Amino acid sequence: MNFDAQLALRLQNVTKQYGETVAVDRVSLEVTPGELLALVGPSGCGKTTLLRLIAGLEMPDEGYIEIRGRVVTGKGMFVPPEKRRVGLMFQDYALFPHMTVAENVAFGLQGWPKEARRRRVREMLSTVRLAHLADRYPHELSGGEQQRVALARALAPEPDVLLLDEPFSNLDAGLRVEVREEIRDLLRNINITTLFVTHDQEEALVMGDRVAVLNQGRLEQAGTPEDVFHQPATRFVAEFFGHTAFILGHVVPEGVETELGFLSQQVPLPPGTEVNILVRPDDLVVYPDEAGEARVVRRAFQGMYHVYQVALPSGRIIHALTLHTHAYAPGTRVRVELQPGHDLVCFKNGRSVSAERSDEVASDHVSLKVAEKELSLGVPAY
Repeated sequence: MNFDAQLALRLQNVTKQYGETVAVDRVSLEVTPGELLALVGPSGCGKTTLLRLIAGLEMPDEGYIEIRGRVVTGKGMFVPPEKRRVGLMFQDYALFPHMTVAENVAFGLQGWPKEARRRRVREMLSTVRLAHLADRYPHELSGGEQQRVALARALAPEPDVLLLDEPFSNLDAGLRVEVREEIRDLLRNINITTLFVTHDQEEALVMGDRVAVLNQGRLEQAGTPEDVFHQPATRFVAEFFGHTAFILGHVVPEGVETELGFLSQQVPLPPGTEVNILVRPDDLVVYPDEAGEARVVRRAFQGMYHVYQVALPSGRIIHALTLHTHAYAPGTRVRVELQPGHDLVCFKNGRSVSAERSDEVASDHVSLKVAEKELSLGVPAY
């Protein structure tokens, strides 16, 4: 194994199985120093298990885990949690009710000199803006304040990597938005490498420098929020980020023929190839038209705009977006046009065409490297 000390965290082919259930399935991932990576996926997809494997609370069945260039799991090596320099903040915060705020923060600093402990506690409480509550007990704090105490406790021992498991799930909706913005800014200011687990798609896009999407234990895609939203590699990723529809198309030399009309977009596939095209509500324009072959099924008023469910002649249901001033009643006959203003993502066999081509290029590159190595070693080619 060639490990990279420039990486904050590296996982290679990490697998964890419980009986017949594969919770984490050959996950490989790299995280750079100071990066905030959001791990997102539906309940039961393996997010928390992956976090526990990194923390050392679980032992993987296969694969390697490296933190700051040091192997902590793999090939007979297992570094215990307390020696991994990993901070872990649980979903329920796990504060000790009989300890003050300051005592909770100091809990992970056993072995530090007394004055250094006091200084570090003051520093951490100042960082999370809770210095004035040092002598309070957890039950005397709000939910947001308890969360910041838990964060200060996780940060106090100066970990190399911080792991957050659904940290905002116990907060009400309004406070959740406010607190996550505060925490995101704080983590970026102190420049600590962070893995953040959530099942909330919006939260992942807002919080993460990059987003890693998990599904049934497998890593479907990792990239910037813009990448995973605008260029999903698989249908699962596209559907996970909501309000998606797929319309059937057939490749022609000039573009793609669809039931919503011609899409002038080059697709690197042979003419006649069947593809599914990802369409989101803002890619469509809806006009009332008595001769229209589509009809409004449902209208959802969302303040600044309406989201319509529209049934196409094929029976396929799509979502379309209009300004709040354009209100069409259910049953209204409409005409639907594709006006995306950008290339739409085409899928074949559940993967985007661009992702398939990237895989082919990567495979060809690996094959070329192997061939070059064999030639340098004098291995005969057949």
